[in-house]
Amino acid sequence: QVQLVESGGGLVQPGGSLRLSCAASGFTFSMYVMSWYRQAPGKERELVARITTAGGITNYSDSVKGRFTISRDNVKKTVYLQMNSLKPEDTAVYYCKAEGRGLWGQGTQVTVSA
Repeated sequence: QVQLVESGGGLVQPGGSLRLSCAASGFTFSMYVMSWYRQAPGKERELVARITTAGGITNYSDSVKGRFTISRDNVKKTVYLQMNSLKPEDTAVYYCKAEGRGLWGQGTQVTVSA
């Protein structure tokens, strides 16, 4: 089955950390640029981070640069998002996407609150 499954979301206090995972199946994961997006209530979905096929190039939105790190393991067919120094404005549903394939995961909720 062709799918992306995110995990690792939850409730965390401001300043805390979470690591999101996105496991791929049913397609050749290593051939695709992978991205993380997020959507907060009442807002448009926005790109958070992107990583090239071999992981050599990464890009981040200005709002997360220096706090979030995207990485991938092509053997495990998984992309990660390490999120540090979390802020309440990071609260959103986080989605991974296989770019070029137009394949989205179901999303995982991240809530940053005291």
